[in-house]
Amino acid sequence: MNRTLFLNTALAASLWALPTLAQQSSTAETGAPNAPDQQPAFAGQTRAPLPPQIANLSQTVVADDLPHLWALEFLPDGRMLVTAKQGAMHIISKDGKAGAALEGVPEVAAAGQGGLLDVALAPDFETSSRIFFSFAEPREGGNGTSVASATLVSDDQGGGKLEDLKVIFRQMPTYDGDKHFGSRLAFGPKGELYVTVGERSDREPRVQAQDLASGYGKVFRIDQSGQALPDNPFVSTEGALPEIWSLGHRNLQSATVDDQGRLWTVEHGPRGGDELNLPVAGKNYGWPEVTYGVEYSGDAVGDGVTRTGETEQPLYYWDPVIAPSGMAFYNADAIPEWKGAFLVGGLVSQGVVVMHMEDDKVKYEERVDLNARIRDVKVGPDGAVYAVTEQRGGGKSSIIRLSKS
Repeated sequence: MNRTLFLNTALAASLWALPTLAQQSSTAETGAPNAPDQQPAFAGQTRAPLPPQIANLSQTVVADDLPHLWALEFLPDGRMLVTAKQGAMHIISKDGKAGAALEGVPEVAAAGQGGLLDVALAPDFETSSRIFFSFAEPREGGNGTSVASATLVSDDQGGGKLEDLKVIFRQMPTYDGDKHFGSRLAFGPKGELYVTVGERSDREPRVQAQDLASGYGKVFRIDQSGQALPDNPFVSTEGALPEIWSLGHRNLQSATVDDQGRLWTVEHGPRGGDELNLPVAGKNYGWPEVTYGVEYSGDAVGDGVTRTGETEQPLYYWDPVIAPSGMAFYNADAIPEWKGAFLVGGLVSQGVVVMHMEDDKVKYEERVDLNARIRDVKVGPDGAVYAVTEQRGGGKSSIIRLSKS
């Protein structure tokens, strides 16, 4: 049963702090930067102003007491398909009840940041019932991010199973670590599949984000069987992985496609330096040689360079970080103030970050404080926004519905 989210007085005040913040500050971000000496490359690249009007929103918990979730996808009938980090997939009914774990989900490496990760419906799901999902795959000598497809077969009791499962793509090389798997899946307008991955975090493997022979720190573009598309930028480059679309990324846990069919991503920076990008075929986005922010120790990343002529600037960056996870393009009408905006889950900022766009730049930034780490964000068939919460280190998740008051 859906139930309104009632909060104590202190928490309720924080949820409606945005209008007050607008009176006190011209920007959503008011914290001190970790790298105060770094300057943006152009006006509006960071700390965009608050929008002149902020929507009044209602918040409703539509499902709670769920396992530690990582991703949410709406099924055509309005039910929700969710992935749980420890390796289970569930269907959430329209009244917020989780069905039994689906059968047939492969084993996952759930330590650290690994586990069962993103899920997306095939573009022809209504006829094929195929889904695609990413996961940290246990392998000989370590693990890595992999993508599988399967047929979703649901039953009358709210559960079901995966059939005809195929692992279609593996990020290589295998590495024995538990961080920076990425990953998000997003389909383009012609059925192409974008796969975002991380660079495995540690200082030795992370430099491979610059290596075209390595699958670390990349956006891949593949067909639905896992093969590189013939017009990918490096298909004719000797020694390069033909699936690569763009390189020089850190840990990509946010991705979506806009109404023009273009891929947008937000990636985790180090201490500061989360980035919004519109990845262009063959372009280099710098990590770890070029970045905003600093190491977690406070030291400079590499030479402390924030720009070069050979790498692309982020369209927007955050310092301090929001810690992005999950992303949606808002093209519905239920919250008209958000039309054309990008919505990003904030783990550290503990809410939904709303980026209002103009000419492919962030014109305004606002924050919807949910007082919880947000792992994924989706726009529902009703035009409302659904945010998946998580607790640091595990614990239970909830799904919160945001709608116009």
